[in-house]
Amino acid sequence: MTKLSVNINKVATLRNARGGNNPNVQQVALDIETFGAQGITVHPRPDERHIRFCDVRTLKPLLSTEFNIEGYPTPDFCRLVCEVQPAQVTLVPDEPGQLTSNHGWDTKTHKSFLTDTVAMFKEHGIRTSIFIDADENMAIHAAETGTDRVELYTEPYAAGYASNPQEAVAPFVRTAQCCRELGLGLNAGHDLSLENLRFFHQNIPWICEVSIGHALICDALYLGLKETIRQYLACLQNA
Repeated sequence: MTKLSVNINKVATLRNARGGNNPNVQQVALDIETFGAQGITVHPRPDERHIRFCDVRTLKPLLSTEFNIEGYPTPDFCRLVCEVQPAQVTLVPDEPGQLTSNHGWDTKTHKSFLTDTVAMFKEHGIRTSIFIDADENMAIHAAETGTDRVELYTEPYAAGYASNPQEAVAPFVRTAQCCRELGLGLNAGHDLSLENLRFFHQNIPWICEVSIGHALICDALYLGLKETIRQYLACLQNA
């Protein structure tokens, strides 16, 4: 079964816009678990413009599902992850001021750095995932770092879905098949939505986890959080 991990960064963005604690990030995370999601994802950035480091520390003992912390492995980020010890850490190649993730790692060029980083987290018993584009070569080099999983950056799929779904998903299927042959676990995320998630999952049903934030929170404005999560989970049901 493919797990749904909900990225709650946008909830923190809304809270931070006015100060205070409304909406309550911790309570929203607990409600998301109650409504059936199997994981919570956060992406603390150096400027703490949405999820703050203190949020990460507060959330860990509260959660009963898998906790996934994603981000660029700066020294501060690495110390935080090793302290909190989530189920999974996802390494993304974001620049410090970057608005959102927009590409995967060049796992060939950065293989030594990623290998050392993966080894550090695995020493702490934390499952590792590396954010990559839909490219078999990047998957092959990722496997050589010792990572447990990769996460496919799915924005190109989402962008091409409306005009030609089969063409849009094809490189992701090829990379997913390569990952399976390499023994890599497989996650996916970025711009997956109620419009395109079911088709993606039908073509790659062995995917371990999808991490979805922006689209899901936008849908919740109209559908409500509980109903939105129900609909996303329905997209992940095997036919």
